[in-house]
Amino acid sequence: MQDIINKEKIEEIKKQLSNINIKELAEELQVGEMTLQDIVNELTKPGRDPREDMPKPILRNDVLKIEDLKEGMVLSGTVRNVIDFGAFVDIGVKHDGLVHISELSDKFIKRPSDVVSVGDIVKVKIIGIDLERQKVSLSMKGI
Repeated sequence: MQDIINKEKIEEIKKQLSNINIKELAEELQVGEMTLQDIVNELTKPGRDPREDMPKPILRNDVLKIEDLKEGMVLSGTVRNVIDFGAFVDIGVKHDGLVHISELSDKFIKRPSDVVSVGDIVKVKIIGIDLERQKVSLSMKGI
């Protein structure tokens, strides 16, 4: 039932968006027409996760769960999120591993975004595994 209601709401939103005069609204809001058109286009795709379009990492078939990981392993993964204190990398197990800002580079960096971006495919080394808390610590130093 909820899916039907959501689909009806989505169709209603799409209909309202199609009636917008982009040129007039852009002038009123004092934004570029192309920018406003991009925003309207994105609003017609509610619930879409932009990470779905990212390239998938080349995962090892012998690493399927956290118990398969061992410290010192070097894996390929995809950066899923970049935050102030590091980056989360999908290495093919249920939970993404964390590369702390201090482990992103051999050099000092101020911001993780100076080194990695969401969607980047990176090589990482496992430096810690906490099975109880289901957390994996990763490093990109010296790889």
